[in-house]
Amino acid sequence: MKEVFSFLAAGILAAFGFLALFLSISVIFDLFDFRSQEGNYVLFIGWINFISSLFYLFATYGFIESKKWTANLMGISSVMIILVFLGLLFHINSGCIHENKVIGVMTFRIIVSIVLTIFAHYSINEYSKLESHKAQ
Repeated sequence: MKEVFSFLAAGILAAFGFLALFLSISVIFDLFDFRSQEGNYVLFIGWINFISSLFYLFATYGFIESKKWTANLMGISSVMIILVFLGLLFHINSGCIHENKVIGVMTFRIIVSIVLTIFAHYSINEYSKLESHKAQ
């Protein structure tokens, strides 16, 4: 049963990672005229989405292979996103332009990242500890 949830988490993370990678690259490098469609985008949000999408893709491998570093990688990504979200709030409070939808998108990304971090911790790290105790 653990493997089913790990593969499900890996699938969600892979889809989320590839989507974030495609969208962030499209906005940063203005592919397919995405930049004009995004309106008042905030460039540092695009870059953190790009970096975190790479972390998500590496973590996908970690979920599939039950690597102990998966939770740490997801945790680092979650912290990065939270810090950048705080930077976004400062950016907004400074009167800089932005799209209101980015607040909801970043909130969703934070929630997904934290949930997957917790899941990775308990499904991989705690399961590994339990298995090592059984082996002794």
